[in-house]
Amino acid sequence: MEAWSITLLVILCIVIAVLCVKYYNAVTIGWNHSPTCLVGKTVVITGANIGIGFYTALDFAKRGARVILACRNKSKAEKAQAKIIEETGNANVIVRIVDLSSLNSVRQFAKEINETEERLDVLVNNAGIGCIDHSYTADGLSLTMQSNHFGPFLLTILLIDLMKRSSPSRIVVVSSDLATIGRININDLNSPVGTIFAKALDYSNTKLCNLLFTVELAKKLKNTGITVNAVHPGAVQTDFLKETKSIWQKMLKLNMTLFYRSTEAGAQTSIYAATSKDIEGITGCYFKDCKRVSMPRSAQNVELARKVWEESEQFVKLSFEEKKCFQL
Repeated sequence: MEAWSITLLVILCIVIAVLCVKYYNAVTIGWNHSPTCLVGKTVVITGANIGIGFYTALDFAKRGARVILACRNKSKAEKAQAKIIEETGNANVIVRIVDLSSLNSVRQFAKEINETEERLDVLVNNAGIGCIDHSYTADGLSLTMQSNHFGPFLLTILLIDLMKRSSPSRIVVVSSDLATIGRININDLNSPVGTIFAKALDYSNTKLCNLLFTVELAKKLKNTGITVNAVHPGAVQTDFLKETKSIWQKMLKLNMTLFYRSTEAGAQTSIYAATSKDIEGITGCYFKDCKRVSMPRSAQNVELARKVWEESEQFVKLSFEEKKCFQL
């Protein structure tokens, strides 16, 4: 067989393989079909200007909710706001600025929400970063851990009282099946992973913290009318790699383009967890493809969940007043 024939056969096999994977992804994705109306409800979505967060916000706006886009970049958030209003006709879409990598910004954002909003029915902790070089924030915390865990941890706690007054209400935590490979150093949540796969493992550790946070928060919110559940969006063509430059990360971005599901598809389980009447009263659980699934084994460790919570309180410098939201 001539060389050109072999090359053509290889290319054909690759194309067929890509099409098979895309077909499999298309038929296995869970789509949310809940007809729940959100008129009169207020929702907050972090990282709502792009990706999964944008499509989550778009869906909520279509349902008639007052939608608060909690974003770091004002200009990008305002572009998303304009697009959502144009597509839905819902003018009740608001931009509020928050930087989850700054404890002060989180506290200022929560203060503004608590002072200006009469209710909060749904909080979606969606924003996240990954595969970045390890660095520390002005608070002295790991940028990845603070953006993905410490920031959302603090934000959620500061909005609990408002959500209690709006109950029944829901908290949705966007995690990932990558939590399965997470390895928590409970003696120092703030330390980077010292391996060749450090960036991926740092991200996985934050996703495991998200699940452990969900487990412990569900216990603390028992009988309050607030439910909290975590979701896995699937392998999604997200935007958190947009600033990456290494060859390995560029290859991952290409892999995303070829094989991963769209961001709209990735938003479906977040929307399901926030709106479906089928899971009313269900809390402390994990969902993917709009179905309840078992959490990774490490996330089922209730003692580890308690310890991560206690360490997180210390890292975000949670005050006595801020802890009062858990008093029944």
